[in-house]
Amino acid sequence: MLTARRTFLGQALAAAGVLSLHPALALAQPLVAVPNVTQLYTVQVARVVAPATTQEVAQEVRAWPGKIAVGGGRYSMGGQVGITGGLHLDMRKMNKLLNLDTQAKVARVQAGIRWRDLQDVLDLADLSVRSMQSYSNFTAGGAVSVNAHGRYIDSGPVGSTVRALKIVIADGTVVEATPTLNTELFRAAIGGYGAVGVITEVELDLADNVRIERVVKSVALKDYPAHFARLADAGDHIFHNADLSPPHFNAPVSVSWRRTRKPLTETRRLVARGASYELEQNIIFLMTEAPLADLLIKSVAHPLRHAGAKVKWRNHEASLDVAELEPESRRYSTYVLQEYFIPVRHFEAYVKDMAATIRKFEAKVLNVSVRHAMADPIPLLPWAKEEVFSFVVYYKQGTGSAACEQTATWTRAMIDVALGYEGRYYLPYQLHATKAQFEQAYPEADAFRAVKRKADPTGKFSNELWVKYL
Repeated sequence: MLTARRTFLGQALAAAGVLSLHPALALAQPLVAVPNVTQLYTVQVARVVAPATTQEVAQEVRAWPGKIAVGGGRYSMGGQVGITGGLHLDMRKMNKLLNLDTQAKVARVQAGIRWRDLQDVLDLADLSVRSMQSYSNFTAGGAVSVNAHGRYIDSGPVGSTVRALKIVIADGTVVEATPTLNTELFRAAIGGYGAVGVITEVELDLADNVRIERVVKSVALKDYPAHFARLADAGDHIFHNADLSPPHFNAPVSVSWRRTRKPLTETRRLVARGASYELEQNIIFLMTEAPLADLLIKSVAHPLRHAGAKVKWRNHEASLDVAELEPESRRYSTYVLQEYFIPVRHFEAYVKDMAATIRKFEAKVLNVSVRHAMADPIPLLPWAKEEVFSFVVYYKQGTGSAACEQTATWTRAMIDVALGYEGRYYLPYQLHATKAQFEQAYPEADAFRAVKRKADPTGKFSNELWVKYL
């Protein structure tokens, strides 16, 4: 009878929207689990709503008196999409293309549309998303909220291609924000992880879909910055990254895609939906569990991945499915990312210290992918204050409490290394950084807080990231 009364009370409080005002009350009712792709740090929320229009979002924001967090594909890894005991706005039903101007190469979309759904339409017009992540599963609004980037040379991160945003702020008002209209709100929303409002629409620059050819080359560590500069100056490259393999991470393999008129070796215009990636999953398992796994990665897995000539459409390379990285199970172990942004002048010294830190803690790092970004003046919380190389660290960890704590320890050490080279760490991942590390990495946080106070004076918009750091 006591349990039944608690359940009834909890449901009544959830309906009234007060659980997040008094977290202790959340214990009185069954909460709703909002997981992320890693299956770590699931957030227990009071209510989940999936709006389909901006007007529905505004109505929910006005009606809910507690905390609100926003989620799309749920690929952020540390509770950035939820707030304990609060309302979770699941944006994935807001998945429509609202307008496409093929002459101006501009698209306006609802924030919950996935890149792949947009690509299906753009490809028919021989157009492409100008800047996005390396995989097509993410939502446009989520990519803007984290100011995501991919392997693009000819454009900056997603935020640099945004022409306008429609945002619902804390009182339910719908605001149009552009680089010249409501500028502070625009800059705070890009890379702001939902702190200033709910992005419901995004207007984006597009690019032409063209044929591209892969060029793979091994480069000495000390020569890589100059090698990349030559590629950038050539003006015909679209995608680029360099792979660093364990255990020494000191032999970059440069992988570039440049415009070409050569015959296609891959005739499909987009990656097939629902494909099987069993082979890739088995290779990933062997890369972490087999004897001499480091040798397997360097001598077998990476050469096979880069073997052979390839010519394809830009949209095919941009429509990769993150399922190829998904393990058979995440019950006992999971695959996670970290990312660091380091000024170009520190490239070689940073790589050596990063590698030494990984070896010191015996972290199961499968690969470090090196990308590039120019200084980004748009976001109030920029991860590129100057020209940087980004280091995407892909690793395996256990899901138990001891394994999570071990990961937290070596992650903080990795952050310290990045800070020591005037670098920054990326915020969509596990929340292992200390408050002091956050403040050092993002000294613009006070200016960001000031804009949030104006747009959201009662602190309605939050998530587990901002509870810890903001």
